Amino acid sequence: MTNLKWPQFPEPYWRKNLELPSFKSLEEDITTDVTIIGGGITGITAGFLLSQKGVKVAIIEAGNLLNGTTGHTTAKVTAQHGIIYDEFISHFGEEKAKQYYLANDSARAFIKDTVQQLGIDCDFKEHDAYIYTNSDKELSKLEKEAKAYEKLGIPGSLVDEMPLKSLPMKKALVMKGQAQFHPLKYLFPLVESILKNGGQIFEKTTAVDIEEGTHPKVKTRNGKTLTSKNVFCCSHYPFYDAAGFYFARMYQERSYIVAVKSNEPYPGGMYISAETPTRSVRTTPIDDDNLLLLSGEGHKTGHGINTMKHYEALANFGKEVLGVTDVHYRWSAQDIYTLDKLPYIGHFTSSSKNIYIATGYRKWGMTNGTAAAMILTDLITKGTSPYAELYTPSRFNADPDIKRFIEHNADVAYQLVKGKVGMIHKHLEDIAIGEGAHVRIDGQKCGAYRDEEGQLHVVDSTCKHLGCEVEWNDGDKSWDCPCHGSRYSINGDIIEGPTELSLKKVDF
Repeated sequence: MTNLKWPQFPEPYWRKNLELPSFKSLEEDITTDVTIIGGGITGITAGFLLSQKGVKVAIIEAGNLLNGTTGHTTAKVTAQHGIIYDEFISHFGEEKAKQYYLANDSARAFIKDTVQQLGIDCDFKEHDAYIYTNSDKELSKLEKEAKAYEKLGIPGSLVDEMPLKSLPMKKALVMKGQAQFHPLKYLFPLVESILKNGGQIFEKTTAVDIEEGTHPKVKTRNGKTLTSKNVFCCSHYPFYDAAGFYFARMYQERSYIVAVKSNEPYPGGMYISAETPTRSVRTTPIDDDNLLLLSGEGHKTGHGINTMKHYEALANFGKEVLGVTDVHYRWSAQDIYTLDKLPYIGHFTSSSKNIYIATGYRKWGMTNGTAAAMILTDLITKGTSPYAELYTPSRFNADPDIKRFIEHNADVAYQLVKGKVGMIHKHLEDIAIGEGAHVRIDGQKCGAYRDEEGQLHVVDSTCKHLGCEVEWNDGDKSWDCPCHGSRYSINGDIIEGPTELSLKKVDF
């Protein structure tokens, strides 16, 4: 463990010293033009775009606005999403690979234009983006990716050096003219615009079902209904499946961020390693100084080593490579991967003509999420989008979908069985302060955590989604499901879907 100062609990920097808007929960049935489920970058951008066109919108958020994945991002505004374009050309052809780039570059340009037009003070700054490597194996992939850039007309090239000299590298692939920003400062003015244009926003309002029809009805947990012409499901993991079988076609990954200070001046640029475990670097202003945001260490939710080790690995990387002096913030994020790495954006199913979904951004939500909002807006205001076919959720690509479908669902089956027959249990009295572990109480499988005051918090450890056993996440003090990525607090409250029900507290 590094000897740097260390935050005891995870909390994203983005919420520091901000007066966050708050909204009441939905307390009566309402009718609107478009119901938007989810108060992250996709939902808010879609609400902004629609309300500018005179469309009445209502946004509902299960928790607090901008406190989900959008509030836990690294906030790079870029179409450089790792080494992906050569793979997309191989699987889908040059035309669709180019469409993916254009959709995300259009999102980048939209964010830049919106910042300028509204005069938003959100630390927006343009930087070149770099994928760098020290591995001969990854160097070969980087060279292929550079050729893909050339084929697709992406502004970039292989380079022998980067502005951040302290990062060791053999080669890097640069994408010119990308950007970064403060996501919450950017989105607050969009929220204000939505309200000014007659839109409605409700927090702590959880959607639990949709009644399909010419005017679909969104049912909430507290028994209220939103009736509208169209519904956008932008709630990260879809709460509603409607025979879309999304749980079998997606999986969730966690990644980690530490915000640190360095003694060295920052020369500019945004960076991500080609090899794994990933190392990503960007900077953000804080007071009269800069924070370095170091991120990576991705893994499937509920899997792998003690999660605190991921934070420590990033902090040690910062200390050894970048001259880090202190760790000021730490937090984690949860992101969704589809089978073919393209987001699902469009009609929920082929028969759901007025219910839409946007999910599966693969850790690149600032541009993918903005692009999704632009696409969904076009679909209901224009009836079409140039990117509709690329992102359609009903697609199936034999290569690579079949292989990944089998791998993902075989792992789910393994985790389900392992949780039932291979779980190691502790005695309640043996659980130390700050520790979470599986226990048995009157024969029932439970999860127990002992807080800093010595109090035990015990919950039923069976995930309410499809019955897998949750695993303890020590770094974030949560119970995480290894099958489909649902997450719960120490008291069983829902942190992340797809679960719709909390874990039951257990008396002992």
